[in-house]
Amino acid sequence: MTAPLHDTSAAETAAVDVAAAAPAKAIEGRSPWQIAWIRLKRDKLALTGGVVVLLLVLVAILAPVIVGLLGHPPNEFHEDQIDPLFGTPIGSYGGISSDFLLGVEPVNGRDVFSRIVYGAQVSLLVAFLAAVFAVALGTVLGIIAGYFGGWVDAALSRIMDVMLAFPQLLFTIALVSVLPNELLGLSGSGVRIVALVVVIGFFGWPYVGRIVRGQTLSLRNREYVEAAQSLGAGRLYILRRELLPNLIAPIMVYATLMIPTNILTEAALSFLGAGVKPPTASWGQMLSTAITTYEADPLFMVIPGLAIFITVLAFNLFGDGVRDALDPKSSR
Repeated sequence: MTAPLHDTSAAETAAVDVAAAAPAKAIEGRSPWQIAWIRLKRDKLALTGGVVVLLLVLVAILAPVIVGLLGHPPNEFHEDQIDPLFGTPIGSYGGISSDFLLGVEPVNGRDVFSRIVYGAQVSLLVAFLAAVFAVALGTVLGIIAGYFGGWVDAALSRIMDVMLAFPQLLFTIALVSVLPNELLGLSGSGVRIVALVVVIGFFGWPYVGRIVRGQTLSLRNREYVEAAQSLGAGRLYILRRELLPNLIAPIMVYATLMIPTNILTEAALSFLGAGVKPPTASWGQMLSTAITTYEADPLFMVIPGLAIFITVLAFNLFGDGVRDALDPKSSR
């Protein structure tokens, strides 16, 4: 007699019964932000840029502590470190030593390390606040223009065109030159910092506004927006609860890419004398001072130039990584 082709043993039958009785493991879904974080973690260059950005922010916040441990007061003169005949730092490489980690400035002997650390405060503060101001204003006006359309869109779009054609650099120099030394309880460099934040942010919002307007135009006819309208939702509710959450990704991407541009703008204005007032430390101001001494002490120009280069590169790498992580169509 032929044995059955599928003769299942008692042990195998019991195992099948136990497996069938065990509850199936639920499949966990991932939010868009979790997917973006997974994609970002795969980008080593973006993570490196993010780590450098985080370190720069910590350096700016902890500047007094870092300078107290490793440097000297940023505005303290050290004439004993300067050659009285040539006005250049004593020793090689701009006077670098265990007491002065990045050397000293020509003529006055101020600690370059301390001024680089405190210069990070000015650059990052202006860049971050100007970006926040531009993103807030550009988002509000851009979403209004894209959602309402008609004459509102036409008017705001023409304003954006005018702002984009306006000579920002010349206007900023002219404005700063007529600012008083005291304004709204602030004095000296405080007035200049507020003016830089307002001017850079005010001229930066049209770029954000055009991006938000374009995204809003493509979102306002989506099914979920029409469903909210059919249920009687008000315009403010639709703008705040339906459109704005879907605009966060492009807004974040543009904000991360706007910050390095603001850093370069602040450095350029300080280089031209329209930035913070001396003796407040600024990377652009240090480059401007180094023009007259770069032949005798080239390192004094290289160090602030490298600080600007590394900072801008780190923000750009991180911004590119954030853009790729939030873009589902990206091939990276």
